[in-house]
Amino acid sequence: MKSKFASFIMDLILLVIILVLSIFGILIYKEITGKNEVAEVENFVSTGENLSDKGEKEKKFSSSQIIDNGLSEIPDTPTKFESNIGKEKQYKSYKFFYNQLNKYSKIIYEILEKNKEQMKTGTATIQFGEKLSELLKQENGFELLQKYYQSAIEAYLADNPDVFYIKPNKLYLNVETTTKWNRTTYNVYLNSGNNLNYLTDDFNSEVEVKNAIIAVEKVRENIKFKSVGKPYHDIKMVHDYLVDNVKYDGMISQNNIYDIYGTLSNGVAVCEGYAKAFKYLLDGLDIPCVVVIGKGTNSNNKTENHAWNYVQVEQNWYGVDVTWDDPIIIGNANLLNEYKYRYFLKGSLSLQKDHLPLGNFTDGGMQYSYPQLSLNDYK
Repeated sequence: MKSKFASFIMDLILLVIILVLSIFGILIYKEITGKNEVAEVENFVSTGENLSDKGEKEKKFSSSQIIDNGLSEIPDTPTKFESNIGKEKQYKSYKFFYNQLNKYSKIIYEILEKNKEQMKTGTATIQFGEKLSELLKQENGFELLQKYYQSAIEAYLADNPDVFYIKPNKLYLNVETTTKWNRTTYNVYLNSGNNLNYLTDDFNSEVEVKNAIIAVEKVRENIKFKSVGKPYHDIKMVHDYLVDNVKYDGMISQNNIYDIYGTLSNGVAVCEGYAKAFKYLLDGLDIPCVVVIGKGTNSNNKTENHAWNYVQVEQNWYGVDVTWDDPIIIGNANLLNEYKYRYFLKGSLSLQKDHLPLGNFTDGGMQYSYPQLSLNDYK
């Protein structure tokens, strides 16, 4: 009797062991194949929309569009990036704002740069993978990611006026959180969210974007053909080209007036368009140039948002305001040189009388700095 009972107990123990091993094996299998997981997606959108109807897992932060504001102190030797696409391979762009980002914002910036071609579609999903996991594991990681993303996209668009077709407040930054066996990983990616694309409202397809790029590249090719390789001459040539061929849109009535496409293709712009086009053309000549955002006090003593440029000549930096060198003239009178070059290659003693650079692109955004201007005008 005891022998049968002992045998029963042994069989029961063996059955329990087999059952435990089976459950353990299933768990291991699921862990390997990814079946046992809990995933959440956090969407960070660069608009001011109220997202409360989209669930608690969505968060938002302010627009990262570059608007008329500004920045001082830059590395003496700016970082250069070679473009990877077609004709653009021959051009270099000085990345002043990239140099000032922290490592996480630089990661975001670099991936945007790497995916530049794909983003022309307006629909491509841009994967960051787990490159930002270390940041997101911090106690306030999600809030920091919002901040660093905004800084990255501000810097990217300021350094790259040729990326005129992206509308940042149509981009969604998504964070996919995955938990397995008490281990959490984060997958970060960009997409258009519920929008059809993240292109500006003036473009609906990749074909339209590429045609616009071809149009502005033709202008830059012509400018490069006329270059003589001497910075002063080439800067003056670009300045004069914009003054002679672009009209200021005081009524804010036309499309693309804030970017290089409207400026160079349509010949109409506001100050931001002038400044971005000036940098774009000088990038093509390998002349260091940066767009400056700030406040300008005009001849009527009215202070307003404004954009202009700093450019490097013979190791020194000078200010250039192409917009204010191109005043609106009534009738057919010619523009006199005393007006055409009032703000050409100016030092800080002259320029800062009515030009005040600011340190941030958006309210609450990162504080940037600019190159230090020469005290005196170029002679």
